[in-house]
Amino acid sequence: MSEPVKEVGSVTSIYSEHEEWKVNMGDATVHAKRMPGRFRTLKYITESLWLFFFVGAYLRWNGKQAILLDVNNRQFHIFNLTILPQDIWMVSLLLLLLAMTLFAVTSVASRVFCGFFCFQTAWVDLFTWIEEKLEGNPNKRHKLDAAPWNAEKIRIKLTKHAIWLLISVLTGISFTIWFEDAFVYWHDLTSFHLSLIEVTVLLAFTLGTYILAGFMREQTCLWLCPYARIQAVMADSQTILPAYDMQRGEPRGKLRHAGKVVAQQGDCIDCFQCVQVCPTGVDIREGQQLGCITCGLCLDACDSVMDKIGRPRGLIRYASLDELEGRPVKKLYQHPRTWVYVGIILLALGGIIYGLNHLGALTLRVSPERQPLFVRMSDGSIQNKYAFKVLNKTDKDLNVKISAEGGVKGQVLIDADKPQLIHHGKASGFTVFVKAPEENVKSEVTKLQFRVENVEDPAMSAEYNTVFNGPKR
Repeated sequence: MSEPVKEVGSVTSIYSEHEEWKVNMGDATVHAKRMPGRFRTLKYITESLWLFFFVGAYLRWNGKQAILLDVNNRQFHIFNLTILPQDIWMVSLLLLLLAMTLFAVTSVASRVFCGFFCFQTAWVDLFTWIEEKLEGNPNKRHKLDAAPWNAEKIRIKLTKHAIWLLISVLTGISFTIWFEDAFVYWHDLTSFHLSLIEVTVLLAFTLGTYILAGFMREQTCLWLCPYARIQAVMADSQTILPAYDMQRGEPRGKLRHAGKVVAQQGDCIDCFQCVQVCPTGVDIREGQQLGCITCGLCLDACDSVMDKIGRPRGLIRYASLDELEGRPVKKLYQHPRTWVYVGIILLALGGIIYGLNHLGALTLRVSPERQPLFVRMSDGSIQNKYAFKVLNKTDKDLNVKISAEGGVKGQVLIDADKPQLIHHGKASGFTVFVKAPEENVKSEVTKLQFRVENVEDPAMSAEYNTVFNGPKR
């Protein structure tokens, strides 16, 4: 079933300081048994969230795709919100928030992301569900794999792989349409007008999904996924994970018959149901293992057996090393590392909320001319030159007017009465001159605030604080 590897350090198992890890090397295909239970139901619910991956890009909002990550035009559209490269720091904060959330969850409950939310887990579960419907239970699947090729076997295998390929193609299409308009993409696809990069992405995701979910399965988690390697450093003796209660279960023995005197034995009847339902083919009774994705399906299997033989549930349960070894179990709020993660999550979330509240449809940047700081005109007035950059985050061109507050008494904005055209989705630049009588310039530097506002909707505006430079006094 699974081959032992070398002993790894002093904490290789949650039961013994010198336990050997068991790793499924992929010598045989794992055909896991499906059993009903609370964790299987929870798994179905969490995996169904991936339906949004397939249908979310088709949602429309104000005649356009509601969520569009338009990389070509460097714009992210989320309903009425448009995020441009200048606001990419919020995307960085979002990635930080997601990473810290993953770390925090891992420190508390190990690899629950792998067991219930990971795309690889979800697609493998879907592929094996199709396999079960066509080929039967695990025993029938093993027999079919070993059977010689005939017309019936070819028919079943071709049907299965055709469905797998169809799902893989839909996966590739669904990924691509998050980055360009879904209906335009389907038109180009059906008329064979896809670009080279679109064809490449479609083929890559089709083959990747087909191979990883259909053939490699649990081997992807073991050998390709970096999270399986780094999650151990985020866990400690307080982390809860699926664990076999050795003190209660050992020594193992077959189910006792009524009236028969047998040697003292534990509650484990060595039925192997926990192994048969494991999607990665590990035996949880052998201690903590690299292949365990914390899905809890072994808990469902063991609890159902305990119910049948009249024993209490929990022989296999979510538990920490401290609990199993009888040490005091700390409360969740007593985990200092988890609080560090939570603190970073709150900071990232606060930054995102701040950014969204200050996003605005217009962004203004003003750079005063530095060489020279000012010019003395022929009439004796002092003139400053300013370079304006106005970013239009809407999806249509706008005309804006410029005004100024503060500054020098009697100042005049040259040609400010002419609206400036600001193109959609990009920053437009223009120059503004401000002139003021020299006798009114009382200071070398005077605070000045510029304002641009949409001619049609004055509520859509942006301000920028700068200075008016004058001669030394």
